[in-house]
Amino acid sequence: MSTFNGLREPDRRILVVTGHYGSGKTEFSVSLAMRLAERGFGPYKRLALCDLDIINPYFRSRERRAMLEGAGVPVYGSAYGHEVTAEIPELAANIRAPLEDKDCRTIVDLGGNDSGAMVLNQFGKYFTPESTLFLTVINANRPETRDFDGAMEHLRAIEAITGHKVDGLINNTHLLRETDADCVVKGHRLCERLCDATGAFIWCDCYPEGIVDPASLPEEYGYLMPLGLYMRPGWLDR
Repeated sequence: MSTFNGLREPDRRILVVTGHYGSGKTEFSVSLAMRLAERGFGPYKRLALCDLDIINPYFRSRERRAMLEGAGVPVYGSAYGHEVTAEIPELAANIRAPLEDKDCRTIVDLGGNDSGAMVLNQFGKYFTPESTLFLTVINANRPETRDFDGAMEHLRAIEAITGHKVDGLINNTHLLRETDADCVVKGHRLCERLCDATGAFIWCDCYPEGIVDPASLPEEYGYLMPLGLYMRPGWLDR
């Protein structure tokens, strides 16, 4: 696989991103969409983001619809054209459009943990091994995935409910604006153990852009993903 800006180039058309609540999977999905939009769509003519998170009412990628669509990335998800406070968990009928479009690279932001991932099953025919890269975000600073046993339980639950083997792990171990290189290294080590046990590979290591200097991370990591804080409301840092 080739790289761009240190990030691994996706080798399949559909990227399914899952992870436990608070892992940062939505921040990753939005950041990846913005990065791909900046560099072009590669062998594809279009790029889209499907928000299949109908479980968690907070920090959903469709909340950044205006920003993403301004960058040329249409967002598919809620049946509503706008957000409502008590949103009914209903998906729009057109959500299948990017999944069926062979010229559209599609990022799927799946709901957290195994309950949220269940929604994937109704679209199962689109997620073939040839077309789909199944990624799971690991945050070693979250209670549920802070150690090997907890993270393994999470991975196995995701695989059991979706029927898909996790191909790659995304190390997104952070402490928001308090993140340092040691956080990223801690998560990388956990992901290495998980890969040894499962046969998955580390797809990338994430770091918050402007907070952690990528030059401070071990050179052998190779594939690095700078994350924007797109999903974090500014008032939380005041």
